[in-house]
Amino acid sequence: MASAPVDPNFDGRNSRPVIVKKVTVVAGGHHGGAWKVAYADFVTAMMAFFLLLWLLNATTEEQKQGLADYFSPTLVQMRENSAGSNGLLGGASFSDMNSVSNARSERGQMSISPPLESGKAGQSQETRRAVERMLQSTPRLRRLAKQVRLVQVTEGIRMDLVDDADFAMFHLGTTVLTADARELLNAIAEAAAAQNTQMTLRGHTDALPWRDGVPGNNWSLSAGRAEATRLELLRGGIAKSRFARIEGVADREPLIANDPNDPRNRRISITVLD
Repeated sequence: MASAPVDPNFDGRNSRPVIVKKVTVVAGGHHGGAWKVAYADFVTAMMAFFLLLWLLNATTEEQKQGLADYFSPTLVQMRENSAGSNGLLGGASFSDMNSVSNARSERGQMSISPPLESGKAGQSQETRRAVERMLQSTPRLRRLAKQVRLVQVTEGIRMDLVDDADFAMFHLGTTVLTADARELLNAIAEAAAAQNTQMTLRGHTDALPWRDGVPGNNWSLSAGRAEATRLELLRGGIAKSRFARIEGVADREPLIANDPNDPRNRRISITVLD
């Protein structure tokens, strides 16, 4: 039997055979795809950003105000003492949602209300938004709007028109509206005229006593001021059939309970009913 050929380089010592192992690497099916999700999010965010820039450039100031009103239902959120003793509210706060405001010193400022709670729908909300837009439509009305506070109540939306040291709805001790008050009421009437909501009016006074020999009292004064407000709203375009109740409560519902003589206790409350 023929022998196998011998490697001429084999020297007979311990030599091990060389083993070659072939390894095949297969990549996973989803490996490396996470960047696509991040890129898609980035592109979406950039599209939204450029859409915002386009909207800011293409819309009018009135349309921008409407958008702002939609996403921010209140114009001013008051904080206690935020206005300072010489500020819009004379150092007082309107953070109490249930309080009302008017002042006897015949000078007052109001602010448009704390945030309204969501979830309460009704025709009064349409009136509220219309009034808010109207009071922000001109620099003059924006100044007067500081005297107005919008508060959501069980019956609907209440608008409190409040006096302070720098603003008065009526001339002192009378039922005669000031020029500023007429302008403010006419703006509110114009904004609310298109709605069919019912309204109630309530007059408030402070507790300052009347001078000796002067006929009158705070009950008749508060009721007379509510009636003067109704007449001005009628002239502004509100139909007479929309007034459900007119009343005066004198100084029995003070805004500043610890100081019944505070001028901010004088106010007119207009409630728009749902």
